[in-house]
Amino acid sequence: MRDIQQADTQNLSGQLLIAHPSLHDPNFNKTVVLISAHTEEEGTLGVILNRPIGKTLGELNAEYTYSPLSDVPIFTGGPVRDEEIILTAWFWEEDSQVFRLYFGIDESKALEIKMMNPEAEFRAFLGYAGWDGGQLEDELSQDAWVMAHIGHSVMDSSEGEWFWKKVISGVSPELGFLADLPEDPSLN
Repeated sequence: MRDIQQADTQNLSGQLLIAHPSLHDPNFNKTVVLISAHTEEEGTLGVILNRPIGKTLGELNAEYTYSPLSDVPIFTGGPVRDEEIILTAWFWEEDSQVFRLYFGIDESKALEIKMMNPEAEFRAFLGYAGWDGGQLEDELSQDAWVMAHIGHSVMDSSEGEWFWKKVISGVSPELGFLADLPEDPSLN
């Protein structure tokens, strides 16, 4: 997995925020967050990519039962407003290194994207992760998080703890080693 590279912390939008193995906050332990928006003054908004709830939009919301979007998987997006559904879509432009992210779209925009690009990946998130202005930068300076660029193989599949291990190992072998250590060394 060579398409993961450490990201520049100046512009975090469209980057991956990876929980450091030492981060034990239950909201973010072993997570990978896709950053949708970021400014140091306004703060940061993103969604957790690797916490599926095992349901689809059609199963969770009767409005989507007969929709072409009924099979869109739902993930826990984060601890903020966790009752709200955020619909997203993304894809790589053909023959390009350009990653297109559509965040917080409505059903009509999602259907338009689906018609124009059948390869687009759709996800629904319950809630989101958010940081006030400067808060994420402080956490980054304390090494609670690792930043990485989005790569083709990264976004192919992103479910569960194994995805976190895959992404963090792609940033550095040392972090991959730390990710494999038990949280409680006495269990070793």
